[in-house]
Amino acid sequence: MNSNPMYMEYVDDADEPPVRRRGWRVLGWVAIGLSVALVASSLGVYGYYWKLNGNIARENLDYGVRPEKLNDAMNILLLGSDTREGGNAKYGKTMRNDPPRSDTMILLHLSPGGEQAMGISFPRDLMVPIPTCTARDGSKVPASSVAMINESFTRGGAVCTVQTIEGITNVHIDHFLQVDFTGFKNITSAVGGVEVCLPRDVDDRQAKLRLSKGRHTIKGETALAFVRARKGLGNGSDIDRIKRQQQFMGSLAKKAMSAGVLSNPVKLNALLSAATKSLTTDDDLDIGAMTKIARGMQGLTAGKLRFVTVPWEWYAPDPNRVALKQPDADQFFSAIRNDRGIAEKKPDPAATKIAPRDVRVRVYNASGIQGQAGRVAEQLQAQGYQVAGVGNLQGRYKTKVMYGPGADRHASALAAVIPDIPRPTARGKGATTGIVDLVVGTDFPGLKPRKSGIPTQENEVRATDDVCKA
Repeated sequence: MNSNPMYMEYVDDADEPPVRRRGWRVLGWVAIGLSVALVASSLGVYGYYWKLNGNIARENLDYGVRPEKLNDAMNILLLGSDTREGGNAKYGKTMRNDPPRSDTMILLHLSPGGEQAMGISFPRDLMVPIPTCTARDGSKVPASSVAMINESFTRGGAVCTVQTIEGITNVHIDHFLQVDFTGFKNITSAVGGVEVCLPRDVDDRQAKLRLSKGRHTIKGETALAFVRARKGLGNGSDIDRIKRQQQFMGSLAKKAMSAGVLSNPVKLNALLSAATKSLTTDDDLDIGAMTKIARGMQGLTAGKLRFVTVPWEWYAPDPNRVALKQPDADQFFSAIRNDRGIAEKKPDPAATKIAPRDVRVRVYNASGIQGQAGRVAEQLQAQGYQVAGVGNLQGRYKTKVMYGPGADRHASALAAVIPDIPRPTARGKGATTGIVDLVVGTDFPGLKPRKSGIPTQENEVRATDDVCKA
């Protein structure tokens, strides 16, 4: 499957012709801001939530005929706007009167119960049919049998892009979120910076980026320069830069969803304020809707967050454009539409001999995230495990599984549904015969879902990936 990362255009370098200056296109960080905001919404701080809700700009939209909604999965379209209004003016004064564009289109798919979250990118150069849309001045823009997908936002704003993507995917989109690029800097600062990795020293004067080789934690203007840089990093191609941008989103997600942010009232307040002040959304995404989403996302961890691109291939009439690759794209959209979950690897044969109902497990929270043990216990019960107790540990620890006398195979069975954790070990002091103890640590990746279906995409990025991996 040819499935390279999405196209995301930014301010072209100073030596590029003016006609190509499209402005910085916002990253999909808003998905992370939403995730954290929704976690906070479940805390019951009603007055504070009303304040956050008041920060969000809203639009009343009529989408017309919609695809059928088949299940409780939530699909939220994330759009980046290159508007030059307000604090965004300094990023392109000559474009201040131009209509806003959106070259960032990410469909955030949230499975029920926090089983998975997937950011699905649509390349801006993707050639698709665009329906008749209503322009911002109320006039009708005729349909096109084929055009670049990013034209939909210019023609009719968020509603036209929703209609276009629903038309090619047949996936019901529940809400949209739109953000400008000033908010990107605020988010990276609110989380205390985002970890990135450079393969060599960089001194890019055009992007105003100067960093040494290796790991760095960047925020604000430096983070903006990092995602904008093209010639100073990699091979100078958009494909190379796009891959780096997806890795940045994953790193941001990992930071935003960490105990260091969620358990720190100052950082959490800064993140929620920055995220909500930067958003425009539909009227239907109100307090009730956000609370409902929050409850369904309580089991979401960074390990379950993936960034992928729709299956594509080069567009035959124009090699500078791309098209959906068939039948791969239709199969992928069908999996999303029916929410079949993530395909599982074959479990350890020894573990399959122990049924979940035969495993008694105590769950201990060592993550620093309030209520994490209770949420994991609920998920284990939903998969058939017997929860014998829930508690908290003093301090912060890594995730691990331990067992008491006679529960070694039971521990292996439980470990089989938790990705990338060490082998279970015997517990000494505090062990109980026949009982398995699960320590939910700061690196807890979440439970593997019971179902399978959404295929792993080539070049996909996970939020838990090491930023310095090849």
